[in-house]
Amino acid sequence: MLEILEFMSDAVRIPILLDGDTGYGNFNNMRRLVHKLEQREVAGVCIEDKLFPKTNSFIGGECQPLATVEEFTGKIKAAKDAQRDDDFVVVARIEAFIAGWGLKEALSRAEAYRQAGADAILVHSKKRSSADIDAFMQEWGERLPIVIVPTKYYTTPTEHFKELGIDLVIWANHNLRTCIKTMQETSRRIFEDRSLVNVEQDIASVAEVFRLQGAAELQEAEKRYLPTAGKEVNAVVLAASRGVEFGDLTAEIPKTLLKVQGKTLLERLVGAFHTIGLKDITVVTGHARDKITMSEVKTLANEAYDETKELYSLYLAKDQLKADTIISYGDIVFKEYILNDLLSDERDITVVIDADVHAASTQEYRDFAATSEPYSRLDFQQRVALNNISSRLDHTEVNGEFIGLWKVSNKGAAIVRDTLERLADAGDLRDLRISDLFNELTRVTEVGVNYIRGGWLDIDTVSDLVIAGETQSA
Repeated sequence: MLEILEFMSDAVRIPILLDGDTGYGNFNNMRRLVHKLEQREVAGVCIEDKLFPKTNSFIGGECQPLATVEEFTGKIKAAKDAQRDDDFVVVARIEAFIAGWGLKEALSRAEAYRQAGADAILVHSKKRSSADIDAFMQEWGERLPIVIVPTKYYTTPTEHFKELGIDLVIWANHNLRTCIKTMQETSRRIFEDRSLVNVEQDIASVAEVFRLQGAAELQEAEKRYLPTAGKEVNAVVLAASRGVEFGDLTAEIPKTLLKVQGKTLLERLVGAFHTIGLKDITVVTGHARDKITMSEVKTLANEAYDETKELYSLYLAKDQLKADTIISYGDIVFKEYILNDLLSDERDITVVIDADVHAASTQEYRDFAATSEPYSRLDFQQRVALNNISSRLDHTEVNGEFIGLWKVSNKGAAIVRDTLERLADAGDLRDLRISDLFNELTRVTEVGVNYIRGGWLDIDTVSDLVIAGETQSA
């Protein structure tokens, strides 16, 4: 109940009066309830003089026992002592008419509850007329505000309640009952018609749902607070390879569609990009490219995927290199903070290097990196530059491993495009790797390094898939 009330309190700016049943227990529960309601800025609570747990008043009301006056007045006193806000309201609901105990008992209880500190009295009746309420008001006068719930005697004009001196009328459950009838009717029509044609015009639009959720405000917040705020950021994912090392697993799908914990590698990448507000994503496809059907991405085909390496795919996507472009391999998983940190880097070209790497490896190729300064001697404010990337570095030169994630600014994108064209003019790009591009770039400009320590995985073997699944579930 408190969780629902918290959502309601967030959504409205008018006072909320909670139907608190019997207070959900004894005086201690009542004190705690008031404390928790005030924390959520709820304006008041109505409690009724039945025994906990209670049954609805319209289900065998005459058979339902009432709390003693002494027990219920103690609960009212506990509620008033617990409140910290002078404006918090405790409404005492009398069930004497419901239980068949008559006017005298209702008046006696009302006076006892007033003296105990109740802020208002709710008099309940299930008659088809307002006779019980009329009789009560003639005797009660103006000793304390009176609340009624005319669910059964709804034909009585509201003007009559005004004349009686009723202070508040609660029409209690009509929105709920409306929802039930409408859902039943809508479900029946859909079932019978096997179509939405005859119901769509009678229900709330999707746009109205988004309006109620505050979607427009969330979009404005994205512009202010996400790492992509104020930037036209895009991403290029290099995902043309099959991954022959996976055998039959990738016979009919590209490597990027291998699944970790039920989600493909590509879905995880796209999800990470969406988290930071990056929606413009181009995927360079190759093997089984028709299997990449995500509506959230654009695709660009590398027809020569079987004869080329990742640099050729990048060359095909060079026109997608713009201001603040993220370039990623399609077979890696990484923690979200790595992407945030990379996007926050203001240098023209920045690569992500994992300092926690061992040079010894059985893999045929790894992007080992030599940098201007090892992580172990790094000053917090110090800028680190890339010197070289190669799988053949001596272990004494290795300062980390390129994880397959990097970024360019507008100026950096122009440098990369020019370098790609120069490499293409110098010979065939088909046998070149991204490392060849970086080594060429270091000759003409500074390539910045963002160090990390773990938090990512390159999916090169079935064992990597298993490890990635364990990591994601941890």
